Amino acid sequence: MNKITQRILTVFIGMLAVLCTPLAFAGGERLVLTGSSTIAPLAMEIGKRFEQRHPGVRVDVQTGGSSRGVNDARMGLADIGMASRALKPEEADLTPYTIARDGISIIVHQSNPIAALTNAQIIAIYTGKIRNWRDVGGKDAPITVVNKAAGHSTLELFLHHFGLKNSQVKAQAVIGDNEQGIKTVAGNPDAIGYVSIGTAEYDASHGVPIRLLPMDGVMASIAHVQDGSFPLARPLNLVVRGEPGTLAKRFIAFARSAAVHDIVKAQYFVPLAQ
Repeated sequence: MNKITQRILTVFIGMLAVLCTPLAFAGGERLVLTGSSTIAPLAMEIGKRFEQRHPGVRVDVQTGGSSRGVNDARMGLADIGMASRALKPEEADLTPYTIARDGISIIVHQSNPIAALTNAQIIAIYTGKIRNWRDVGGKDAPITVVNKAAGHSTLELFLHHFGLKNSQVKAQAVIGDNEQGIKTVAGNPDAIGYVSIGTAEYDASHGVPIRLLPMDGVMASIAHVQDGSFPLARPLNLVVRGEPGTLAKRFIAFARSAAVHDIVKAQYFVPLAQ
């Protein structure tokens, strides 16, 4: 290998090292979070405040579902993964840090006269055994079942709660993030879906034509997630593999502190107890 070739190779390796270092970017440090679309908006707002307190730091938040967050944290593709669920036994190599809590609500269009559905009725609707709203006391109209795409923790929690497999679900629409699900139900008077209570409660209070249905006689609300009475709730976790780096550790501590409780509440989630 001549000197010119060796020099080019050395420069190339140096450039590759910089590109592959997740915390490096021009002018400072970069922290990469990937995963849950439920946590992402919250993480973005926390990230903005973190950046203000740490000049020269950039927090990059990317979505893709909790499964991506877990996989990216495990493979070192992200400094921190976001998972809006508890970790599974096979994910014991990762450490979760809960930053807030959330619930999952069944939603229908605001014009739908149905006041509540039993668990058995929800299961029958999602498995295609009930296909018309009249069969559960509603109007004579076919039900449009909206389901979550694979990889989203909302889907996993929904299936686990109702004892279903995704292959059993007979859906007419498959959506990704919460806002897409809300938009789908808001645009179809005969649709039914399930999304984050925080997002749904916020949108409903701001004029989006959806309604949150109670579950087991408990109204779907942030207040009932907070007092532990709502049956379908979950932790919102930041996950890492091994000991987090210095910057990641600082961010996690900040995201779990009282300094961001106002952000958590503004996103309609339940903050950690002080």
